[in-house]
Amino acid sequence: MTTITFYKTGGFYYGFEEQGHTGFAESGEDILCSALSAMTMLIINAIEVTYASHVDYTIDEETTDIRLIAKSALPKYEKDEKKQYAVSGLIQAYFYQLMDLVEEYYDYLDVKEVEKEI
Repeated sequence: MTTITFYKTGGFYYGFEEQGHTGFAESGEDILCSALSAMTMLIINAIEVTYASHVDYTIDEETTDIRLIAKSALPKYEKDEKKQYAVSGLIQAYFYQLMDLVEEYYDYLDVKEVEKEI
């Protein structure tokens, strides 16, 4: 099972951690794993390229666990309010997309959110 934990503070989503393998199918044929990978890379690239913001992320090559923190989603670190809302909104949209996937793939995917200060 893959567990994805989203971090937010003051109503702003600013990061997430993905851990584990979905186990939906064999490696190379796991459509759920492929979807998660594609969406995660979309988030990283959108923040870095589209919004020209720095994003701290690590991908463990052995476990494929991922950790992403985008400080630009928080008023404390980003003065440009539009950029802040765009970055936070993008991460929040990923959360809601995954909640839709959980409805069908609940045996393979767990999604939660926690209130956590940086």
